[in-house]
Amino acid sequence: MFWKLLVAFTVIPAIELYLLVSIGQVIGPLATVLLIVLTGLVGAAMAKREGLAVIKQLRDDLGKGIPPASHLVEGGMVLAGGLLLLTPGILTDVTGFVLILPWSRPRLAPRISAWLLQRFDLKVPTAGVAAAQASGPSPKLPSEPGPEPFDHPVA
Repeated sequence: MFWKLLVAFTVIPAIELYLLVSIGQVIGPLATVLLIVLTGLVGAAMAKREGLAVIKQLRDDLGKGIPPASHLVEGGMVLAGGLLLLTPGILTDVTGFVLILPWSRPRLAPRISAWLLQRFDLKVPTAGVAAAQASGPSPKLPSEPGPEPFDHPVA
């Protein structure tokens, strides 16, 4: 864990700083700052547009009874991409755009989903779910008798 934190908070920012200084020497400091601001603005606009599109797709799929797992992963990708685009830097911007772009998300979402399932050691039932759905809704169990929620004397 220490090494991951060291890379995340030391190595990556050092690489980003090196790249920004190198670009600043080529295109100038003002153009570099404008590039950072421009990628932040474009990234925020793209994150908003793509985030709303993912939410709309989630609603449509839920209305049709389709499980939303892949679109939830894509929503997380849009959120992470938007945050990365607001962070000044070249590597974070490239990664953020890759996570937000609508043609890269469907290709990356299954890989990210599989990685998350493996990382958190989640077991996803497949055959049992299809059999349960084919047999129809499960019967309701009788509830235990008890007081109703507002069945109490008023003092």
